[in-house]
Amino acid sequence: MTNLDNKFQNAKDKVMGKTKEAMGKATGDEETELRGKLQSKKADLKDKFDDTKEKIAGKINDRMDEKKEK
Repeated sequence: MTNLDNKFQNAKDKVMGKTKEAMGKATGDEETELRGKLQSKKADLKDKFDDTKEKIAGKINDRMDEKKEK
């Protein structure tokens, strides 16, 4: 999956999670509410992981470029 695909999927999961959470609250269904919260948090964690992965890859590339210049 490309980074853009990941971002789209994470945004979709976040929206779906918030929707499930709201539906659970509105209907008094605690299980649906919890599932929504978990889906939303999972999307947040995936976003953070993807950002961290990009930062690490950028730093590695910078280091490799520095070594080539020497």
